[in-house]
Amino acid sequence: MVVKVYGPTYGSPKRVLVCLIEKEIEFETVDVDLFKGENNEPEFLKLQPFGAVPVIQDGDYTLYESRAIIRYYAEKYKDQGTDLWGKTIEERGLVEQWLEVEAHNFHPPVYNLVINVLFAPLTGAPSDQKVIEESDKKLEKVLDIYEERLSKTRYLAGDFFSLADLSHLPFGHYLMNQSGRGTLVRERKHVSAWWDDISNRHSWKKVLQLYKYPV
Repeated sequence: MVVKVYGPTYGSPKRVLVCLIEKEIEFETVDVDLFKGENNEPEFLKLQPFGAVPVIQDGDYTLYESRAIIRYYAEKYKDQGTDLWGKTIEERGLVEQWLEVEAHNFHPPVYNLVINVLFAPLTGAPSDQKVIEESDKKLEKVLDIYEERLSKTRYLAGDFFSLADLSHLPFGHYLMNQSGRGTLVRERKHVSAWWDDISNRHSWKKVLQLYKYPV
């Protein structure tokens, strides 16, 4: 059964796509234009009542929230493709820990920057300069902690690529390219090397080749 992924051009769905490629899972995509409000149409809301992407359909199984989806496929196909959980329960614990760090510490300030620096001008909405400044400060503190961690291990959960690293790719791409804040990464030696490593994986390059960002 081919997995169907909705909204492939946007950031969070790319988290799912790169996971599926790493796990060697066949998929197809369905475009959803957020700028035209297609995510708020009745048929889409039947799949995702909050009107957000991504959503996956796998046979008669429907799941939304990108991190829930990547956890699901990393577990369901644990012995296929790249092992994204680690070999021991302790390694898995660290993967889960850093997935939570990404969701609650890295993602919020980067997301706020994306909204205020990139999307607000496109929609004619005002950018909140206070939010931008606060997000920059929060992100610097987060990346200082990453620098310390990555001075000891190649990847966040250890010396193996995992869901924790993978989950940073979609919005890390925005940070490094469209936000004008790549220096926050480049001035931190170990974070910079880690980013170059994970962003040059074949899976991520394939996602970017197939599904360009809307901005």
